[in-house]
Amino acid sequence: MANFNRLILIGNLTRDPELSYTPSNTPVCKFGIAVNRKWFSKQENAQREETMFIDCTAWAKGGELINQYCRKGNPLMIEGRLDLDTWTSPEGQKRSRHTVTVENFQFLNSGGGGGGGGAQGASGGYRDSGRAPESERAPLQAPVQASAPPASRAPDDVPF
Repeated sequence: MANFNRLILIGNLTRDPELSYTPSNTPVCKFGIAVNRKWFSKQENAQREETMFIDCTAWAKGGELINQYCRKGNPLMIEGRLDLDTWTSPEGQKRSRHTVTVENFQFLNSGGGGGGGGAQGASGGYRDSGRAPESERAPLQAPVQASAPPASRAPDDVPF
């Protein structure tokens, strides 16, 4: 049976990124992202919304770039894998939580017109598979102008 662990999230940072270094001097950046989900509840006859708060970790140059250019509230698109962190609390209890290890990301403009965080106005991206040497990794790209979605598509409908 094949296995696949990949996710794509678009949301806003919940706090400023925190950059630290491992004993071998590898940069590691930890941050949180909030992802909203909207739907219409037929039972309540009302628009509903929920927010997921997700802890993320970016390594090496990608982590340094996120730390340098992102702040609380900034929209960001991330692609990565789901990981399980486990530890023992000071009280001796086994604890765990899921986190996302960021492998690729895209800086997004807030758009200036409410609702921020959409896929319009992408301003650069980074790809870090963790397999290529530093010299072969794709650098931050020049700004990209995204086209407006077709008129027949709802503004919140992102075509992935």
